[in-house]
Amino acid sequence: MGNHGSNLDSILAEDMHHWYNKFMRESPSGLITLFELKSILGLKGMSEKGNSYVEQVFCTFDMDGDGYIDFVEYIAGISLLLKGEINQKLKWYFKLFDQDGNGKIDREELETIFSAIQDITRNRDTDPEEIVSLIFERIDVKGEGELTLEEFIKGAKDHEDIMDMLKKIMDLTPVLVIIVEGLAG
Repeated sequence: MGNHGSNLDSILAEDMHHWYNKFMRESPSGLITLFELKSILGLKGMSEKGNSYVEQVFCTFDMDGDGYIDFVEYIAGISLLLKGEINQKLKWYFKLFDQDGNGKIDREELETIFSAIQDITRNRDTDPEEIVSLIFERIDVKGEGELTLEEFIKGAKDHEDIMDMLKKIMDLTPVLVIIVEGLAG
């Protein structure tokens, strides 16, 4: 991760008024749409899975579900990812993974998200199917083929290797750096 953390920490520590002015320069309407987010991140010509992942990330930042990320949602999302407690991050991951919003994540949802992340990051070090198999083998103790939020959080916290894997896969620092540098420009 290099020194991204200190760069982002210093930017987030800036005077909120100054930060708000940067946000408004980047998005004069005070709202970021999904299209604008993709544009800020320079994401064009993505696979269907990659597109789906970006939409899911957008939806998790869009806390009120109005189709826009406003300044408060933006700051809250970035602060959570950078400084949030592990339970908060795991809840955010779960919401991101739960694509159909039924309160459970299944193998297909996890594989889709992990494949999409690899499409975006171009990091194909680990096969998504292997990761998902390991997660379900360790965490899905009832063998139901689905994980609830409680099972997911407890399982991730009880298995350090899974927690490390999730942190590595879900490291959005490069994406946040692009967003922050876009706003800082």
